[in-house]
Amino acid sequence: MKNLIVMRGGGDIASGIAHRLVMAGFPVVILEVEKPTMVRRTVSFAQAIYDGEMIIEGIKAKLAKSPEDAIDMIDQEILPILIDPKGESIEKLKPLAIVDAILAKKNLGTHKDMASIVIGVGPGFTAGEDVHAVIETMRGHFLGRVILKGQAIPNTGVPGEIGGHDIDRVLRAPIEGEFKATRKIGDIVKKGEIVAYVGEKPVPATISGVLRGLLQDGLAVTPGYKIGDIDARDVAEHCLTISDKARSVGGGVLEALLYLQCRRGDKQC
Repeated sequence: MKNLIVMRGGGDIASGIAHRLVMAGFPVVILEVEKPTMVRRTVSFAQAIYDGEMIIEGIKAKLAKSPEDAIDMIDQEILPILIDPKGESIEKLKPLAIVDAILAKKNLGTHKDMASIVIGVGPGFTAGEDVHAVIETMRGHFLGRVILKGQAIPNTGVPGEIGGHDIDRVLRAPIEGEFKATRKIGDIVKKGEIVAYVGEKPVPATISGVLRGLLQDGLAVTPGYKIGDIDARDVAEHCLTISDKARSVGGGVLEALLYLQCRRGDKQC
């Protein structure tokens, strides 16, 4: 399929990228793991793996059974999700470009020989070596910047500030065990209120605000694992729409894609 883009990763940032590419007219296939662990599930196309389908701002994604099934879905204006963590379907799909938005903070196997254009999102990639371009994901002045030589800003381990909170807005597993939510994404909670359990251990809200993200029930987690996110701004609509960060990073990916297409003579510029 002409101009096909393969996305590695279907979390909230990857989904914002995919949404922007589809709206710009590019066909997209998302590759994911069997049990994705995103917390912003209401704006993650990968949620289709659990629910069968997922709609974000007018674009519907569904779980595909094969690369052929994925192409058929694109013809029906559906965004396909393939369970393919190793990227084995890439050879069959023969995409114009690959966008690695797994956000693992390291390269899990993407290299620039996989397609004419290969873009890495966030730290862990080096433009000019393992990928053709890198997109900055650190909140701040350079968010969404296209890097054609070098790397993104290294991961600091500190979440970006939202509503005046950074580290304290993130919920983490207190022990090893199975995750089970007692509240749902979009609920307004007070600091100290129990929002989930890991095993028999309760997880209280770290701040007051709206539950912006919660892990899928039934997943096994280890101590310190990110299991939720609270937004002190108390705007429930934000839980159902693509974030400013995801839109900015998506814009950077689109810019890099068009620039590299032109530079390689793949389109009329």
